[in-house]
Amino acid sequence: MVVRCFMGSLDPLGSAKYDADVYLTIQLITFAPSPVMDRLSLTFSALADPTRRAILARLSSGPASVNELAAPFDMSLPAVSKHLKVLERAQLIARGREAQWRPCEIKAARLKEATDWMEQYRQFWEERFDRLEEYLKELQAQEKPAPANATRKRKKP
Repeated sequence: MVVRCFMGSLDPLGSAKYDADVYLTIQLITFAPSPVMDRLSLTFSALADPTRRAILARLSSGPASVNELAAPFDMSLPAVSKHLKVLERAQLIARGREAQWRPCEIKAARLKEATDWMEQYRQFWEERFDRLEEYLKELQAQEKPAPANATRKRKKP
């Protein structure tokens, strides 16, 4: 149907605008990203930066304030806050409020979602590597040379 809408006309009047509208609508319905993919995109985008990965690594040991998170980095507090906002938007961390202290803590749900998504590809590659290993063993078995007669002892004259 996409090809027909793109190359021919479904509109009795034959308007090109109708063809384009139908084609784009079908394309948007067919290739619209799912909500899970949108969350995955946010997660992987947030994880793409080494500073944010380091912040998550620190938060894996427990909650910390912005000052504590900023200490190991050679950057300003506003720059660290921007990284925290990216992590918060991706729902990888949560910011709390306890009196004057605003602790940040890691949220594992989005990381699990990303891990589950990657797991299917890990299984795929493990199966591929297993098949490759079997194939290599077959090749090695076929190439084994016949035992050489060099192991016989010579008689001394």
